[in-house]
Amino acid sequence: MTQHQHDNHHETESVLSFDEKMIKLLEHWIKHNDDHAKTYRDWTKKSKDNDMAQIGSLLEDAIDMTAMITKKFEEALKLIVS
Repeated sequence: MTQHQHDNHHETESVLSFDEKMIKLLEHWIKHNDDHAKTYRDWTKKSKDNDMAQIGSLLEDAIDMTAMITKKFEEALKLIVS
């Protein structure tokens, strides 16, 4: 019977401190939110161009809300890295 060799690369992430993990998460969430906001902006324009002004307006609200969430993530990140 041949024994299976497996180098355990799964431990890399567990070596990160809590602060490092939190930084990575917050950075990811900021980028993710920014990507969503870009999509919302694109669809806001498309909605308005297709006579759906009310929907465009609601999407603008979603963009504002997303920006507020991103700001909270950025504030949290500053608390860790400063």
